[in-house]
Amino acid sequence: MSIVPPPPLVGRATELRALIDAVTRPPAVVLVEGEAGIGKTRLVRAALDRLPSGDRAVLLGYCHQIREPFPYGPVFEALRDIRGRLPAAHRLNPVTGALRAHLPELAGALPPSPQPLDDPRAERHRVFRAIRALLAAVGPAVLVVEDLHWADDGTLDLLRFLTGQPPQGLAVVATCRRDGVASPPLGRAYRHQPDTANVVVRLAPLDASGVASLAGALLERSDLSPGFVARLHERTAGIPFVVEELVRSLPASLPGADDPDALDRAVDRAGVPLLLREAMAERMAGLSPDAARAVRAAAVLRLPAGEQLITVVGGDPAAPSHAAPSHAAPGHAAPGHAGPGHAGLGSAGLAEALRAGVLHEHPGGRYGFRHALAQQAVYAAIPGPERRSAHVRAMAALATTEAPPLVQLAFHARQAGDTDCWVRHGTSAAQQAAALGDTALAVEVVEGMLDDPDLPARDRGPLVLMLSRFAATGLSHQRVVRLLRQVLRGDFLSRDVRGEVRLNLGVVLSNQAGDAAAGRPEIMAALAELNDRPTLAARGWASMAMPEWGPESLAEHAEWMARAEALVATADNPELSAAVLANRASFEMTTGSPGAFDVAARLPAEDPRAGVRREVARAYCNLHDSATTVGLYAAAERFAREGRRLALETGAQYPAFLLDASAIRREWLTGRWDGLRDRAASLGESATETPLIAVDLWLVLGLLALATGEWEEAVRQFHRAGLDAPEARNAPVVTAAAGGLVDLHLARGAVDEAAAEAERAVARLRRKGVWVWGASLVPSAVVAFARAGRMGTAAELVDEYAAGIAGRVAPAAHAALDAARGALAAAGPGLADAAAFFARAREAYAALPQPYAAARSAEGEARSRLALGDGAAAVVYREAAESYGRLGATHDAARCRRVLRDIGVDVPLPRGGRRGAGALSQREREVARLVALGRTNREIADVLFLSTRTVETHVATVLRKLGVRSRTQIAPPA
Repeated sequence: MSIVPPPPLVGRATELRALIDAVTRPPAVVLVEGEAGIGKTRLVRAALDRLPSGDRAVLLGYCHQIREPFPYGPVFEALRDIRGRLPAAHRLNPVTGALRAHLPELAGALPPSPQPLDDPRAERHRVFRAIRALLAAVGPAVLVVEDLHWADDGTLDLLRFLTGQPPQGLAVVATCRRDGVASPPLGRAYRHQPDTANVVVRLAPLDASGVASLAGALLERSDLSPGFVARLHERTAGIPFVVEELVRSLPASLPGADDPDALDRAVDRAGVPLLLREAMAERMAGLSPDAARAVRAAAVLRLPAGEQLITVVGGDPAAPSHAAPSHAAPGHAAPGHAGPGHAGLGSAGLAEALRAGVLHEHPGGRYGFRHALAQQAVYAAIPGPERRSAHVRAMAALATTEAPPLVQLAFHARQAGDTDCWVRHGTSAAQQAAALGDTALAVEVVEGMLDDPDLPARDRGPLVLMLSRFAATGLSHQRVVRLLRQVLRGDFLSRDVRGEVRLNLGVVLSNQAGDAAAGRPEIMAALAELNDRPTLAARGWASMAMPEWGPESLAEHAEWMARAEALVATADNPELSAAVLANRASFEMTTGSPGAFDVAARLPAEDPRAGVRREVARAYCNLHDSATTVGLYAAAERFAREGRRLALETGAQYPAFLLDASAIRREWLTGRWDGLRDRAASLGESATETPLIAVDLWLVLGLLALATGEWEEAVRQFHRAGLDAPEARNAPVVTAAAGGLVDLHLARGAVDEAAAEAERAVARLRRKGVWVWGASLVPSAVVAFARAGRMGTAAELVDEYAAGIAGRVAPAAHAALDAARGALAAAGPGLADAAAFFARAREAYAALPQPYAAARSAEGEARSRLALGDGAAAVVYREAAESYGRLGATHDAARCRRVLRDIGVDVPLPRGGRRGAGALSQREREVARLVALGRTNREIADVLFLSTRTVETHVATVLRKLGVRSRTQIAPPA
């Protein structure tokens, strides 16, 4: 084996400059992306080594492939060594005291711990703020997070928080693999802050010249032939790590340049892949037996480990055999106690492996491979019996730790061939993760076991059942659905287990997947298999009874709910009773029943059993959604607080996500539009696997686009919200989306399309029979029918709607009834009645509050007054325009201002925030936004109710103020 110098950084000058430039100008966020072995870590280390001298903290954290449930672990790992840089505790932000329990090494340097918060979500936010405050106190600092692709959800949330509002002196650098994944590591929702440097450094494989430079530097030769370089490039695909490993495996005495064919043959003989295993074998052959044992132990452990663990797993060379004694159960074999000199030999071997560059030191006194490829190559070369024995030793050593890492124990048990221990540890790991609220890890562990063909048949049924139960409360569903369907095609499950698994599959499809068309038939099929299990059948009927899903009428849903309640009354099952009561409460609230709050008050929110409280969490989240739909916003907020608390306490991820999504819709309805578009998009990014349950988000994004005249975007989002398959999606959201689409067609003058869409939507609402859901549809449908000349249809709809909501507790629906009556009267001779109805609707909407709907009713009132010649029309128009403007409904505000201009009333645009010589005015910002969206001047004129000539003037001014020459260079204003 050749002795080569440390590898240089080759072919990365541009990337290195970009990284250093960003890090030295904080705040900065840098993502270093590339495939395995491409040199991400080396680039970061080179940049850190070249930073200008100064008092800058470098904080290193690592994400691991095998992870235990420990959210934010990489960041806490990076913070553990900063004690010497902290100011006195009394000078730190008091919120940093919240980190005492997470960073015991720093407890003495932090302020006192604050009182715990009752809301786990608020507690998490406080921890995030504390970390940001601690980083601000340490600054300037560089926070490096390696292998972001292995980060847990909590760490990603924390990093999004830090990078969204970084302290002034902080630069965040993250390395990650993309591996064909389309979404970026921090999510498409991550928005570049205007005062933060945001850099993505993408590392590509080296070209032939780069490979030549790297190989030449490693071999200290400048006479490498083109053929040798070409062969080397072909064999390594230009991946620097593989180039390095291949070169290290070449013989020390390479042929000279006068024999290029011999150089090529040397590469062929090295055989590295591709050749990587052979390259690592060559390097291993040059190590002493003690060093080789240390390297093999590190390969078995997979994760960086301490010296003692590596020594124990490496085995005692004095022992007659490395295998576990035949009479000892593999899962319980104790690690051998070495003689007096063995620890020294182990240390010496580890030190040799480090000097040779085969192993590398990681923070915290841990040692492992620089790269997973090297670990895999060494591991594959270990003979099977030796691998098994090493895994047995790893199991025994890890089992004696204070908090045994169950995921790692399950892995080592599987590799050791100890099936019983594998199943036991894997099951315990999944249960522990679920208990800690990490349902995603629980699902991942069970999925991995079920995917293994060697899993005994006796264990498959219980694990399948466990997986289906976890999936019913988690978010991840795509792999789960495939696996459950595959299992159900087999015949190894008993009838009752099959029924429960199928029931959970149907629930996951209907809820997490948002695909009621696929989920509800599975639930009905499960009910046929659950004849002998009435308690589970009750859960199935209660799920079918939820009227938001499916094409059935309210009467059918009510019948199914009655079945569920009859079955549960005969069972002594508190969790099931809570589940059915939860659905009953949601049923009453979403239909506007006067008794809804009485039913909700019976929910056992303080029950000591986690399973019962998880059902109550689901109930509160559903009640928040239903109360939002009918216009009971104060009650919705109360349900949200309790639902979020219980969901986080019990690890109920799916209800918690639904709560967050429906809260976005409540914010839109109640006029909290500032930053709403970004919040909705951000939350949508977390639903990459569950896009169909994010319908509230798509609805809000569509409505926001409609209010600003972004027609194509609005249509796209309305279809995502459910209009693509209205019979299979959430009915209240689909109804609201249809109302938005009717308004869009009316705004564009497409009356026939508006009437056709209204007719389809009203037919669905009539078939379902829950008229309180029509608050966002019926007034618009009345306008569409009236403009299409179908006054009779419009009048019949108003009468039917009034009858349908009579006696219902649904303030939004009753306000909408006045708006619909106003629209009907305005289409005929009753303009005075129209003005009165619109005024009543305006007052009712303002009381809810629904400021956007109130502004629309005000506009309807003003239009009616103007037609009557009432001088107060201008005042009401002005109030509507101002209300639209405060919300950010630029298209609606421009429409009102156009009317005011037409009647001779001067309406100055509201001034923006900070104004300077080069700042854009409010109108210029509106024009700039539409230009950035690719709109033509004619289209912008239509949206803002301006002349094309005026738009041309505004565009020219925007170009001048922004200092750009082309429309394509205009970015949307922040």
